[in-house]
Amino acid sequence: MASEASAIRFTDLSIHGFRRLYDVHLPLRPLAVIIGANGTGKTSVLDVLTLLANSATCKLGDSVADLSGLTSMLTYDRAEDLRIGISMAVPGHEPLEYSLRLKAQGAGYIISEERLSQRRDSSKPPFLHIASHGSDIKYFDPIRSKLLPPEWEHRALESSLGQVPKMFREPEDFRSRLSSSTFYHVLDVNPRSPVRLPQPMRPATLPGRNGEDLVSCLFYLRETERARFEAVEDALRAAFPRFDRLDFPPVAAGTLALAWRETGFSRPLYMHQLSGGTLRFLWLATLLQSPGLTALTLIDEPEVSLHPELLNLLADLMREASKRTQLIVATHSDRFIRFLQPKEVVAIDSDAEGMSSLTWADQLDLDEWLKDYSLDELWSNGRLGAR
Repeated sequence: MASEASAIRFTDLSIHGFRRLYDVHLPLRPLAVIIGANGTGKTSVLDVLTLLANSATCKLGDSVADLSGLTSMLTYDRAEDLRIGISMAVPGHEPLEYSLRLKAQGAGYIISEERLSQRRDSSKPPFLHIASHGSDIKYFDPIRSKLLPPEWEHRALESSLGQVPKMFREPEDFRSRLSSSTFYHVLDVNPRSPVRLPQPMRPATLPGRNGEDLVSCLFYLRETERARFEAVEDALRAAFPRFDRLDFPPVAAGTLALAWRETGFSRPLYMHQLSGGTLRFLWLATLLQSPGLTALTLIDEPEVSLHPELLNLLADLMREASKRTQLIVATHSDRFIRFLQPKEVVAIDSDAEGMSSLTWADQLDLDEWLKDYSLDELWSNGRLGAR
């Protein structure tokens, strides 16, 4: 199952006209950690992937609104429309290629073009699963073997991909994988945040974007995926030498707390007593061991409030998780980069006009430099770019 999952991956991301990402093409790998200066577009890459994922769940309009409208996304003084696309490998076949083009119309937008295609014969045009041009919307009907307009109510401001019938197997498989993408921002650890409160005893295969299912997920792992739960505890022991184990005392009917036990102390610490850095590492370790990881997992600034010594462990956890999900991370931490390999790092740079470009670090001819310097030192001294 793992080898099959690893074969079905997203392979290429293209962006034209999104903020500073005016003309960007990025080949995707299992693990991509994006580095660069503030304002160069690291989080924008994650925003584009989220926009694509939301388009596949009929939440394109909400996503555009969350990003302050299409006109605020467009590259200033350059782009008249937004063009984004992503490809997915299909074992034994050519990749599925998806593209979406949005154009501003007044205060809103229209979908001016959308297609899902696949090359099946190099001498012929690509096979089209979806071909939409404005109001001319067509899907390939596998029963009638031709492109036909939809015979159902079609929402004009939502993507055709998000409305593909489930019986259309190939586009539906692409849609379901893309739509499962999940974006994790910095975890809120304020005193009344969800992660610090008792949680219901229910099946949970992910800890939640705000940690609202962290206790539930850990308890579920202990009961059903013991090896993964023990891997989380092993990571905690490596990170915190006094850590002993996690317990789950009930606090009310169907509600659990999490008790953090340390050697030498008779009483445990509870979630409201743990430091912000400890909570964030616990949440990240649980997330990266979760059986419910989606096809694409997006994480912004995972290093926030973590002690530098924890970043080596975090890199190992991400590397292992990337066998089960495609992991795309944005970071400012040079210490974190020390524990990564060039093939896992994407450097983002701005040109003289403020437009950004993305380059994999292993394409920068760093082999000779890496004999004498670590990757974070090459970032600090400018050899890696991303300054």
